[in-house]
Amino acid sequence: MTLISDPYFYLLAIPVCLLIGISKGGFAGSLGILSVPLLSLLISPVQAAAIVLPILCVMDIFGLIAYRRTADWRNLAYLLPGALAGILIGYLLFNYLSADFIKILLGVICVIFTLNHYIRKVPADHAAKANLTRGSFWGTIAGFTSFVAHAGGPPVQFYMLPQKINKTLYVGTSVWFFFVINYVKLIPYGLLGQFSMQNIGTSLVLLPLAPIGIWLGVKAHKLISEEVFYRIAYMLLLLVGGKLLWDGLSGMNLLF
Repeated sequence: MTLISDPYFYLLAIPVCLLIGISKGGFAGSLGILSVPLLSLLISPVQAAAIVLPILCVMDIFGLIAYRRTADWRNLAYLLPGALAGILIGYLLFNYLSADFIKILLGVICVIFTLNHYIRKVPADHAAKANLTRGSFWGTIAGFTSFVAHAGGPPVQFYMLPQKINKTLYVGTSVWFFFVINYVKLIPYGLLGQFSMQNIGTSLVLLPLAPIGIWLGVKAHKLISEEVFYRIAYMLLLLVGGKLLWDGLSGMNLLF
């Protein structure tokens, strides 16, 4: 079986895969956005995305086992059509947009949204409602960024967090959302020739970490209060946004 042989890659990839699982199982994928940027320290972003996708798909199955009866179906109905359109846009533009462009785009959105949350100081009893227009817009952004760099978490958070729904319902909705779009992404990834024998072999080696990470995330979710959960979610958005913005501006290669 052909796979990446660099031991330094696995020293990085093993904790990254566990981090993705913990994030998907307990924190609605907040930290999953770091997977491709971190692995890109040692391999190309395109290869990193291809290796991570099958692992995400396996994690989605274990996530559904944990949250199979938990989802906000109205929000899913608003988000998913736009997400499918975003995946199509990502597929059509994949050969033209650089990793730096995507990092800058995500970084700006993350930072502006989080700072706006803290500056506005919305009353605790105020919550946004599910909305088709906003859901379609953020769903499209999530589908696009998820296709390019498995970074669909922040756009979904931008739409869902202001609704202040129960944390378990929030995570369950996110699990269902990414289950659908990650499996849809397998088709265009295959058409783009990203599933080489080396990439598939490396994914298979890392796959056993998927259920372990999800299990750790579910346990962490049960131990953390809803107030702390939302504090962590917004804090992670700000940190991730700053990291992506820094990396993108450092590269400044906006087009291939």
